[in-house]
Amino acid sequence: MTLLVPPLLSKRSLKKILPVKFLVLAAFCLLGTQAFAFQTPSRTLAATGSIEVAFSPEQDTAGMIIKAINQAKKQVLVQAFSFTHKDIALALIAAYRRGVEVKLIADLEQSEHENDKVAQIAQAKIPVWLDGEHQSAHNKVMLIDVDTPQVLIITGSYNFTFAAQYKNAENLLLLRGNAKLAELYKENWLRHQLHSQAWQQ
Repeated sequence: MTLLVPPLLSKRSLKKILPVKFLVLAAFCLLGTQAFAFQTPSRTLAATGSIEVAFSPEQDTAGMIIKAINQAKKQVLVQAFSFTHKDIALALIAAYRRGVEVKLIADLEQSEHENDKVAQIAQAKIPVWLDGEHQSAHNKVMLIDVDTPQVLIITGSYNFTFAAQYKNAENLLLLRGNAKLAELYKENWLRHQLHSQAWQQ
């Protein structure tokens, strides 16, 4: 199957006009799911532990995240798309300085924005990787103390940003005590780390 191009534009001229990522997206839309082979099936796990849920801007979602980071004992693994919330960044830096292992995978393009806090986190000597493998590295996840009974997964639509707290309609989930679910999230974190590029000062 070939990509159909309007007669007024040759494939060569089209390549010069459109970014590569847009061409890939356009081809995928034209070809449908036949152009993509899913590698693994989804997983169904037993519901264990507890779930805390919050919604912004009505609730203090940032405060919940900061409290969870402050209570971390061993490790915080982060995947972030947009990261502009200074207090969340400072909480990660403080955790690292008190001996907690902190690691961050961030979206490559978003990390280049002026207000992004990824550079500040990297300058604090926290290991940072930039994920440019995807159209968007859109995960918003924190994994806290995965290999302990206090395991906590933080996820939802909520970016780690000022706008997510005060301007946007967002949701946040804190999933406690589900070790098998946390292990799947950790495996996904490690998969993305493999194709991400280490931060260069």
